Amino acid sequence: MSDTASNDPKPSGLPAALSAYMIWGFMPLYIALVSSVPPFEFVGWRIIWTLPVCLLIVAVRRQFSELRRAFSSPKSVLALFASATLIAVNWFIYTWAIMQNQVYATSLGYYLNPLLNVLLGTLLLGERLSKLQWLAVAIAALAVAMLSAGALTTLWISLSLALSFGLYGMVRKQVNVGSLPGLTIETIILVPVASVILLWYATSDQGSAFGSDLELSSLMVFSGVVTAIPLLLFAIAARRMPYSTLGFIQYLAPTIVFLLGLFVFGQQLRTVQLASFLLIWTAIAIFVADLWWRSRRVKATATA
Repeated sequence: MSDTASNDPKPSGLPAALSAYMIWGFMPLYIALVSSVPPFEFVGWRIIWTLPVCLLIVAVRRQFSELRRAFSSPKSVLALFASATLIAVNWFIYTWAIMQNQVYATSLGYYLNPLLNVLLGTLLLGERLSKLQWLAVAIAALAVAMLSAGALTTLWISLSLALSFGLYGMVRKQVNVGSLPGLTIETIILVPVASVILLWYATSDQGSAFGSDLELSSLMVFSGVVTAIPLLLFAIAARRMPYSTLGFIQYLAPTIVFLLGLFVFGQQLRTVQLASFLLIWTAIAIFVADLWWRSRRVKATATA
């Protein structure tokens, strides 16, 4: 009698990956709905409402033991403190940029991020780049140089988003804590700071945006869902599909953001920005082609 369980195909991670990156890609539409909320206050509420969502999912997935294990390690807590700071900076810059209608700058930042990750791996982790990867990085550097000459006022947004998220990934890579438990601990670390920010707004002349309008307050509560759910989907996808394939799909999010800037937000695309995007897309094409060729060689070697 054959073992039918061993013949069952593994569930595909593609639906989870596409869902995660589509949520991240359409995030500007959600932020536009809460644009009346000051960016600092919105990020504060985002932190506050992410925590219960994370704790609920952790409970469902029975990952409290992983939380306790991470909290018992001072080294892990210190690393997660650093990653929490980086992700909070990333959230604020992204929120502020979208509210200021700098959609292209955010898109470019997340296009740059994978190439920056490769460069960081070389500089900080001693990883080696292939000739094609060096070419991709060089082309991306040329795109940044063009922006510094013709769009300096928005370049800092793109570089800050790419660098903060790139360093965040580097730090999280060094900590042996799952994505969701890690986000939960990061959120716990950020809650005191978020509470101080929200208290300041509540007691200032501006007053808190939360509670003033039912629809707006509901949208702010929803920020916890749009923060935790895509990360959970990403974690599921990362376990079920090759990382090189996942790396290719990640370009879906900044592509959606770029198209939103062009067709929904009506943001003017300057010549220097278009030229920079063309260079970045060329660099990404070279980078992805190199990953594909390498994976084909590895499979061919394994088969032989």
